[in-house]
Amino acid sequence: MALVVTNENFEAEVINSTQPVLVDFWATWCGPCKMLAPTIDEISKENTDFKVCKVDIDQNPELAQRFGIMSIPTLVVLKNGEEVTRSVGVKQKEEIIKMVK
Repeated sequence: MALVVTNENFEAEVINSTQPVLVDFWATWCGPCKMLAPTIDEISKENTDFKVCKVDIDQNPELAQRFGIMSIPTLVVLKNGEEVTRSVGVKQKEEIIKMVK
């Protein structure tokens, strides 16, 4: 299961992570986000070489603003606390894993 990240634990879990981190910015009312959720959970169970986190933009608007999230779902990959890539919309599992590696 993907780790739920909030304003409170974002620095510790994402910015200070020694592993690459895939962050899924989503919302409960978003249809495409619901379609992507099982894929994100699968990826988090199957991959131990990177961390998978979810940020609910309605609960954490500061994080959404900090990353300039305009559309959801948005997937952001961070390495050493820095954004390296992002994608907007529903993607296939293989595409998402390639983004992180």
